[in-house]
Amino acid sequence: MTFPSAPRMLLLICLAAASAHAAGQAPLAAAAVADATRPDADRARDADRKPAEMLAFAQVRPGQTVIDYFAGRGYFTRLFSTAVGAQGAVYAVAPQLLLDRLKGKPLPPPVSAEPGRANVHETVGAASLHVPALADLVWTSQNYHDIRIWGGAAGTAELNRAVFAALKPGGYYIVLDHAGVAGLDEAGMARLHRIDEALVKQEVLAAGFVLDGASQALRNPQDDRTAQVFETGIRAHTDQFILRFRKP
Repeated sequence: MTFPSAPRMLLLICLAAASAHAAGQAPLAAAAVADATRPDADRARDADRKPAEMLAFAQVRPGQTVIDYFAGRGYFTRLFSTAVGAQGAVYAVAPQLLLDRLKGKPLPPPVSAEPGRANVHETVGAASLHVPALADLVWTSQNYHDIRIWGGAAGTAELNRAVFAALKPGGYYIVLDHAGVAGLDEAGMARLHRIDEALVKQEVLAAGFVLDGASQALRNPQDDRTAQVFETGIRAHTDQFILRFRKP
């Protein structure tokens, strides 16, 4: 009988563990998506946003503390709230840069005011995310590019440092965004609302994170990455990258 070498055996064990973990995530993610209290407007976006795959990739579990950075109208906030349960907590953090731009304009109603969302809390983040406990996960989707546009390299560097400080060792930082062409410059980012995946990796790794994984779930090879993301025909169908970083 032939036995695998020690390194190969270790690899097989790790792969088996990862597969088992992913399988364990699926029912929790599916239950969060099936939550009957989710608004119809959220459900209408599920086909494009693939929330079950997103929650599984982020490895969300009951009892966790999750930060939804730049939460918008709360699409993912509600999913995280259901997934972490009553023993967990979700912090919907609004960037100060966003609030400055929206001064005087109405903001989306807080998810924490909705029935059954007592585990959701709203706060404002800048150099600190102002969350009272270290988090297991920081999630930001389709808006890292906005911080880069509004605050430049200094703005995203500040965000990445704040995320690093807000996470537990081993915690995850997920960045999902609209893909731009390689080397997309500042003017292109501002015009298209896209960002070069390589730039995001460079900036986040510089803050001390390690790259832990990537998902292809929202990739669209039909998108040539040159259209503005709000244009008819490409809106909700852009090529999107999803990166998982880990705090050592």
